[in-house]
Amino acid sequence: MKEWHGAAGICINGNNEVLMVKANNSNAWAIPSGGIEKGESPEECCMRELKEETGYTVRIMKQLFVKDTMVKGYHVNTYYFLVEKYGESSGIGDPDGLIEEYRWLSLGEIGKVEHAYLEDKEVLKKLLTSLL
Repeated sequence: MKEWHGAAGICINGNNEVLMVKANNSNAWAIPSGGIEKGESPEECCMRELKEETGYTVRIMKQLFVKDTMVKGYHVNTYYFLVEKYGESSGIGDPDGLIEEYRWLSLGEIGKVEHAYLEDKEVLKKLLTSLL
């Protein structure tokens, strides 16, 4: 069976908004994430992907959970981390050229926008609600 291992970083700012990204030719928003490269830890992958996709440098606060699912014939494991940004964004530097935009979304906006991964919508709503 084919496998894919990745990491995702949930970053929440002081206004209780979540950092989200949107891919080219898509209206759907997603938590910044990507595949773990050879020799890289899930934590390192998470920090690299956030930097590439949003320009923000982040530090890992804690691991939240691992999503274990099947997608298009692949067994997918995605490590989810709560991260904290420091400094300002240096701009999108995605080497794959997939990310078109990043934005901070509020709890209300999370409920209204289209999500690339529908299951993440509930995760974000629960996390944000717990902070209010």
